[in-house]
Amino acid sequence: MTSDLGHGSRQEGSLPIAAALAPEIESTEASPEGGDIRGPREYEGLGGRTVLIAGLSIVIGATAAFVAQLFLRLIGLATNLSYYGRVSTAVVEPAGGIRGPLMLLLIPVIGGLVVGLMARYGSSAIRGHGIPEVMQRVLYGESRIPARVTILKPLSAAVAIGTGGPFGAEGPIIATGGALGSLVGQHLHVTADERKTLLAAGAAAGMAATFGSPVSAVLLAIELLLFEYRPRSIIPVALASAVAATIRVAMVGSAPVFPIADLFQPSDSALAFYAVLGAVIGLLSVLLNLVLDHVRRTEEDERTAPRSVGLAVEADGPTGTHPIADS
Repeated sequence: MTSDLGHGSRQEGSLPIAAALAPEIESTEASPEGGDIRGPREYEGLGGRTVLIAGLSIVIGATAAFVAQLFLRLIGLATNLSYYGRVSTAVVEPAGGIRGPLMLLLIPVIGGLVVGLMARYGSSAIRGHGIPEVMQRVLYGESRIPARVTILKPLSAAVAIGTGGPFGAEGPIIATGGALGSLVGQHLHVTADERKTLLAAGAAAGMAATFGSPVSAVLLAIELLLFEYRPRSIIPVALASAVAATIRVAMVGSAPVFPIADLFQPSDSALAFYAVLGAVIGLLSVLLNLVLDHVRRTEEDERTAPRSVGLAVEADGPTGTHPIADS
């Protein structure tokens, strides 16, 4: 390696060397067993491409914010139609609806059938929670998501959630926002890494606009989609998330999505019960994942329309769950 002391050029990825270390560096280079001196990668300045991607991310963030609010309205519309028999986009809980016990069982089944038809004849990409499918496209598909997912994913998720399915809005809005960012990247001359940044920006913006959590949205995008901590990626995602959160405040206010009552110190017996309850729920979660995986594999093998699992919804699912909370 040639030291960066005013003569020659320094090898990419090595440390800047102070002048006082010149003798040691030169002796290391001259030594037969010395070899190169390695160090952390040199800081990469933010160039014009990063500014361009940041500007696109701001636009994507603003668009994703409006898409997220539209998604919530669709959930409200599906819930009101299914359980209250009225046309309204207000986000309400299924509890208190006018439907009888038999309809409470049939509504999730009907919703599952509708979503199954959309997956069969629309796009199979809308199946699943949303986040694993987006991660798969990032890792194996150069961050390319089909354009139809931008439309079908929020529609199918709104039907599934609004009809009492045990699902939440986090996965669908991340998939929808990610598809929006990917769509922009596919229509512009950008690299795969830049398209991944746009995808992550859309996903983070969708989550921030839905739940009012811009910081959590950025951290989630870094952990699940970006897989890096470089400024060229984090800055555009953070800008998109901040813009989306700001638009959310302007549209619906800054109140928390899930109001929490005052908490009190639980007793020792209550803590013991919570521990047992957590273990039981963990086992049931594993069982649920196994059942869903078996159903998915069966559907893929038989190439049939997805079978509805609405009857498997717990008894109080349609009547006690928050319409946008993940179970």
